[in-house]
Amino acid sequence: MTEEKRLTTAAGIPVGDDEHSLTAGSRGPVLLQDFRLIEKLAHFNRERIPERVVHAKGAGAHGYFEVSADVSQWTKARFLGGLGKKTPVFARFSTVGGERGSADTERDPRGFAVKFYTEDGNYDIVGNNTPVFFIRDPGKFPDFVHTQKRNPQTNLKDANMFWDFLSLHPESLHQVTILFSNRGTPRSFRHMHGFGSHTFKWVNEAGKAVWVKYHFRTEAGVENFSAQEASAMAGQDPDYATRDLFDHIAQGKEAAWEVSVQVMPWADADKYKYDPFDVTKVWSQKDYPRIVIGRLVLNRNPENYFAEVEQAAFSPANLVPGIEASPDKLLQGRLFAYADAHRYRLGVNHNQIPVNCPFSAKTNTKQRDGFMTVDGNGGASANYYPNSVDNTVMDKGALEHGYEVNGVVARTEYIYKLDEYTQAGDLYRLLVEDERAALVSNIVGHLGHAAAHIQERQVGHFSKADADYGHRVAKGLGLKVPAATVS
Repeated sequence: MTEEKRLTTAAGIPVGDDEHSLTAGSRGPVLLQDFRLIEKLAHFNRERIPERVVHAKGAGAHGYFEVSADVSQWTKARFLGGLGKKTPVFARFSTVGGERGSADTERDPRGFAVKFYTEDGNYDIVGNNTPVFFIRDPGKFPDFVHTQKRNPQTNLKDANMFWDFLSLHPESLHQVTILFSNRGTPRSFRHMHGFGSHTFKWVNEAGKAVWVKYHFRTEAGVENFSAQEASAMAGQDPDYATRDLFDHIAQGKEAAWEVSVQVMPWADADKYKYDPFDVTKVWSQKDYPRIVIGRLVLNRNPENYFAEVEQAAFSPANLVPGIEASPDKLLQGRLFAYADAHRYRLGVNHNQIPVNCPFSAKTNTKQRDGFMTVDGNGGASANYYPNSVDNTVMDKGALEHGYEVNGVVARTEYIYKLDEYTQAGDLYRLLVEDERAALVSNIVGHLGHAAAHIQERQVGHFSKADADYGHRVAKGLGLKVPAATVS
């Protein structure tokens, strides 16, 4: 028989009766002095924190990352040092545009975020199941997200909003082609690859730097739903992917990914055929092959969804010595935006929440106070630096790698090696016929709800990527196809 647990208030005061309110007689009224009732109702009113603006619905699990290759020639990051070294992790997977109650199988990119609890603090890779994104400038991000949400008048998803924005931003074409293939509806979180998407900088002990991209390749194999299967599953079990991950791990099984990087020498950044800091582009694996560096394994479910999944806070600004940001414009914006979102949703002390706590490292921030300070608030130690009282020192090994930048300070249109169509066309031509047919069908089914002038503008982009691509979408929409676009 399990040990009895006494019911208490939040302050630990024993509760004698939790089924009846304190009233004046059996018919009432209820008395304001019933502090247990007041606490219970007040807490209930505050149980829902603001949902994430993006990535609102997700699932997560605990596990570890194990190093399988020596990467010390490229980075001094200590959690990557030593074959067989294991680092605890927490991973969260999510849809991007939908609300918390949306279906797991909606056509949408999937968030792929991993928190590494390293000895130098938490390191977060906050990526997606796609290697590219729709836009490259952070100033466009709020507008882009608005078009993926609901029309402010009708409160309905709006194909005109969706395609109007995308057709005005041809840089989105590569990601659009991925999204409307069956990769836009993965069968489960276990059956999809993950990517860091952005370019990052690795720095070794000698201060030499290289550029890297992260790849997580599922060991379960890639499996996707067709549009029809995804729609059917949304009606049958809208929480299918969440259930799949939890049940799989609950049965004692692992969800695992091979982790690899592409490494670009520092000097190649100025010579490569594409801007390596443009998140709408990939690096050819023929030019920079993937190098396997380890294995990501998830093998333990959360004990409480809210505490560990809903309150998990990831930020690409959580970088450890040996790993730094690149000049990628969208990444630069995310370095601020993600942490700021957590300060809004969870509070300025969100890193004290257990799932976010850097428990493998000792913290000493000199920051104090704020809502929900629960770690002793620094005790009697000084809350300023430098000081002469507590022997706090800086770690010179954590200094960032310096590099030269130059340019005119202005709001400049992106023109560097501008090419919005080649990679999208290459991807289309890589698809087998069944995949092309599914891609076109999925686009036609969605774009067909947009206004004719928006359809025509978007078809123009498809045609520039590949003549057959544009021709087949136009034909599916019943639009006239200019002869020049027909292959």
